[in-house]
Amino acid sequence: GFRGGFGGGGRGRGRGRGRGRGRGRGKDGEKEWMPVTKLGRLVKDAKIKTLEEIYLFSLPIKEFEIIDYFLGPNLKDEVLKVIPVQKQTRAGQRTRFKAYVVIGDFNGHLGLGIKCSKEVAT
Repeated sequence: GFRGGFGGGGRGRGRGRGRGRGRGRGKDGEKEWMPVTKLGRLVKDAKIKTLEEIYLFSLPIKEFEIIDYFLGPNLKDEVLKVIPVQKQTRAGQRTRFKAYVVIGDFNGHLGLGIKCSKEVAT
């Protein structure tokens, strides 16, 4: 049959829009951190004292709370660039915005974030 057209009539295609992503953000404000990875549990139990111990063994950091635990209030972020990118569709172009953000503590720790979104906060 014909499967084209607009909207998400037939579910299970694409990545879905909204709802059911990013498990429970901001329900009860500031909650106690419950680690889900082994590294997270070690950090919370103070078995690991510095970020350098994690880097020494090239361990992947899967939880943002680990970084907050070590660097917390020292972090500063800056938007380097926001560029519009376009995808050609049957109905014209779809414009999205790609943002490059750098974050660091001005003491040798640096992170780069790249993400595309439908809209940008001014």
